[in-house]
Amino acid sequence: MKKNIYPFTAIVGQDKIKKALILNAINPSIGGVLIKGDRGTGKTTAVRALADLLPKIEVVKNSPFNVDKNDYLEYEIYKIDNKNPKDDVELDKVPMKVVELPLGATEDRIIGSLDIEKALHDGIKALEPGILAKANRNILYIDEINLLDDNLVDILLDAAAYGVNIIEREGISISHPSEFILVGTMNPEEGELRGQLSDRIGLEIEVKGIKNIEEKITIMKRREEFERNHEEFNHKFREEQVKLQNRIIRAIGLLDEVEISGTFLEIIARITLEHGSEGHRSDISILKTSKTIAAFNDHKEVNDEDLKEAIELVLREDKFLSEKIQDIKRDVENRTSK
Repeated sequence: MKKNIYPFTAIVGQDKIKKALILNAINPSIGGVLIKGDRGTGKTTAVRALADLLPKIEVVKNSPFNVDKNDYLEYEIYKIDNKNPKDDVELDKVPMKVVELPLGATEDRIIGSLDIEKALHDGIKALEPGILAKANRNILYIDEINLLDDNLVDILLDAAAYGVNIIEREGISISHPSEFILVGTMNPEEGELRGQLSDRIGLEIEVKGIKNIEEKITIMKRREEFERNHEEFNHKFREEQVKLQNRIIRAIGLLDEVEISGTFLEIIARITLEHGSEGHRSDISILKTSKTIAAFNDHKEVNDEDLKEAIELVLREDKFLSEKIQDIKRDVENRTSK
């Protein structure tokens, strides 16, 4: 683990942010996380710490698309290197990265474009991969996401929804995988988020500065200790880091086995209706999130607490939630027993 990255398990408070990030690491199909809050509340620290915490991934060595061997062959990325599918492929294990989207980024920089230097000097058409290539299997971090241009939002939404980016430039056409953990941050005082984007991000967390005196003191002490000696501070939290990393790895392996009862599906449907959610995105987000929480808790079946936490994270609703869940359960049980 990098010595200059603050350990994820050393972060004080902000439990909902940490949990939302972990759940998206286990199951990126949740759709990412939007973190609303003031500057200086540890949002960026948490994102970078998560990338450092997660296990390394296997990639085709020196591939700008960060692909594994299967995707390298399936998307015919070998053609870019003037190779064929039978050539030996050299693999490497690399840490996950946080790929930042600059606020002033252009469409070409995000999607990818023609390599002008090679075109001018060598007279050949070559591709310059964009941010979506670098973000594949990594964390795509967008600070001040609410200030992003609408057309760039549409590009990101399409890539996030389909997991694929298509580059068509000057006679070159190629598609490559672009599956990433989307993390957006914003300060609500600087403008509202476009509704289309807000609806497509799985979890939305509002963060405020910590008010607890003891926690504030702990934050100051830990930060000072970290800055004084990164290596010693990281070693202090290494056991907790490894323990959490192993728990995430187990959850990823368990996720496909997790089941949810028909009763809980009805609870989700009725609560989202009561909440006034439009469409079906909230239902699907709660379903995915509850199963991911169950996997993280080492459950093969979603239980009441897994479901309750998922509803709180997706709908930001906790008022009388336990009572609502129990009332609907009793109603379903009474109806099916007749």
